[in-house]
Amino acid sequence: MADSEDDAPDEFQDLFSSPDRDFLINNNGDQVKVETLKQKKLGLYFSASWCPPCQRFTPALVEVYNELAPKGDFEVVFISADEDDATFMEYFSQMPWLAIPFSDSEARNRLDELFEVEGIPNLVLLDETGEVVTDSGVDVIREYGVEGYPFTLAKIQELKDLEEEAKRNQSLKSLLLSPSRDFVISSHGNQIAVSELEGKMVGLYFSSSSYERCTEFTSRLVEFYDKLKTDGESFEIVMIPLDEDEESFKKGLESMPWLSLPFEDKNCGKLIRYFEVLTLPRLVIIDENGKTLHSNVVEAVEEHGAIAYPFSPEKFAELSEIEKAKAASQTLESLLVSGDQDFLIRKDGTKVLVSELVGKNILLYFSGGWCAACHVFHPKLIEAYHEIKEKEEEFEVIFISSDHDQASFEESFAVMPWLAIPYGDPRKSYLTRKFRVYEVPMLVAIGANGQTITKDARFLINYHGARTYPFTEERIKEVQEEEDEAAKGWPEKLDHEKHKHEISLTVRMIYYCDVCDDEGRKWSYCCEKCDFDMHPKCALMAE
Repeated sequence: MADSEDDAPDEFQDLFSSPDRDFLINNNGDQVKVETLKQKKLGLYFSASWCPPCQRFTPALVEVYNELAPKGDFEVVFISADEDDATFMEYFSQMPWLAIPFSDSEARNRLDELFEVEGIPNLVLLDETGEVVTDSGVDVIREYGVEGYPFTLAKIQELKDLEEEAKRNQSLKSLLLSPSRDFVISSHGNQIAVSELEGKMVGLYFSSSSYERCTEFTSRLVEFYDKLKTDGESFEIVMIPLDEDEESFKKGLESMPWLSLPFEDKNCGKLIRYFEVLTLPRLVIIDENGKTLHSNVVEAVEEHGAIAYPFSPEKFAELSEIEKAKAASQTLESLLVSGDQDFLIRKDGTKVLVSELVGKNILLYFSGGWCAACHVFHPKLIEAYHEIKEKEEEFEVIFISSDHDQASFEESFAVMPWLAIPYGDPRKSYLTRKFRVYEVPMLVAIGANGQTITKDARFLINYHGARTYPFTEERIKEVQEEEDEAAKGWPEKLDHEKHKHEISLTVRMIYYCDVCDDEGRKWSYCCEKCDFDMHPKCALMAE
């Protein structure tokens, strides 16, 4: 921004002031002169209270800001995109830094345009002269926190180099120790020296007790852990807790037989970045020499339990053969019958034997009434269901609920024209593990022979309706060829009311439509400048 230090004061005045204002405000309404920002490193924080990602990021920025406050050379300026002064002030009350007054919409809009803000949260970091250090400050703060200060490219590269060096020289101590801590804690709160774990195989368990998927896996992991301990294996688990409050952490740890890093230990964030943890749960295996043996064995433990130990390449080759044999012998009854549980139910409570469905094409519908995406998808599935049923009687859908109680299950099931597994039935957990259902809605197609056809039927119904039934590769290919032929008649470029720039017909692997929010594949009307996509059916609907 500035060409020299001498220019900085005027440019700072121009940047943050207006003709009738030479001050910023703090969250109690006090005015702070713009000139106090001279020679400070700055973060321009574009954010709004209505934005969930902003709500999640703001606490992380507050933590970094408070840690840097004693230095006295870093300041943040909040540029609000809130809709009114009341919501601005409520949101700003959580922030310890300065802000452009909400009333000065002209200044806020000018900064939006100057820094080409396309989305929020957005954090633009400036050095002491006003030069832009990075416009990816949100990513920098998320990944490096206060360690990234002063947030220059050189500093970030230095941290990346240190991480690469740490990976080359990885040991259990380098992973788990911190300058202020040489121990982990037990479920009773006792301190256990990290040195006592050296020479053992260790599982680093990234988990949050408030996340249902983690809770379900934890029970399976306890069985696995207890079996290895009974067998006398030299194995330990250290939990990397990602709970948001200490009470949940303590309550969760009390029920676990293994060890843990302390609540909100700084190494938790470091290890998330180090192992590139994007989803939970995650179980990283560290061998006896402190090296990473496997980056994630959650699926192996879920599917095979203690048989998966010791997670060697030879063991995974053995497990692969077991899985192939299971898949080859799969039938509808092997999926849906467990002991006396050999039936499904209609919404009036009457039972339907699984044996009556053998030879039919089946969709397993994993869903829950609490899930907004399920509510959006549900009418599309009902429409496709009736359309298929009109032409093909040998077809059925089975609802597998992730509702939280019987009443919620009954409310969800009441509007469905198909069958269901009863609420609380153990087959639900088995099927969730088998098909690795990490989010809902999910739709799995089972063929007339009982074999799995695709786990991607949700997309097929969402995008093509009933057209791709019975969801075989051959039928999907036919539908795709029909769409490719239709695409020859679509306009190559469009001006559309939903986007300010011209959009072009483009081939994309996978994307999400910015109009209807559903997934899309291959054909898209796209604005590459804004990373904006529209389904052709959405773009051409009004044409």
